[in-house]
Amino acid sequence: MSAYVIELVTLMTIFSLVIVSPGADLAMVLRQSMVHGRRAAIVTSFGLGVSLLFHISYTILGLGAIISKSVALFNIVKWCGVAYLVYIGIKALRAGALTVENTSPPDRTLALSQKPVAEQGLIKAFVLGFATNALNPKPVFFFLSIFATVVSVHTPAMVRFGYGLVMASCLILWFVGVSYFMTTPRMRAAFSRVSKWIDRVSGVVFIGLGLKLVTEKAS
Repeated sequence: MSAYVIELVTLMTIFSLVIVSPGADLAMVLRQSMVHGRRAAIVTSFGLGVSLLFHISYTILGLGAIISKSVALFNIVKWCGVAYLVYIGIKALRAGALTVENTSPPDRTLALSQKPVAEQGLIKAFVLGFATNALNPKPVFFFLSIFATVVSVHTPAMVRFGYGLVMASCLILWFVGVSYFMTTPRMRAAFSRVSKWIDRVSGVVFIGLGLKLVTEKAS
């Protein structure tokens, strides 16, 4: 049992550095928080976590090695990811400005409006998170490498799935925390003043990540 604990701690040490680093996932949660509010951002966070578990699952089952070795399969996933990131980047660049206004003097609650912004459905918010991660082939290499390096070949598959569940749960908790922080009244008021540039920057980030993905190659 102690060997499994060591494996899990080692995995989480590496993974914790990955989840806090800037990337498409963080950019997506930040924009969801600012544009569609806390609920949409939290649901998107769950979509990212489930997508992570999806990547880990097929890696454990051995499909990750097949995808990484097959140029055709890898390119299908890669170009779908490129198209998706560029698409949401263009949407962000075309988005209108946000404003924060008082909706009721007694409780001084803040409402976020956009030219105007319709409330985002929970399914759409979840799919946005899931697709952002699922259509990125880079996790294939990441999980193949860390599982091959850290996890023993003798570790049972169910234990490996347990590792994946812990990692996905931590990812969700991290982005839920980001969602809460970014949707506090003070943060939303501050970001609304530069909302136009938030969309511009996030749009450029998404498109840049998509173009960067073009350079990825199967091993």
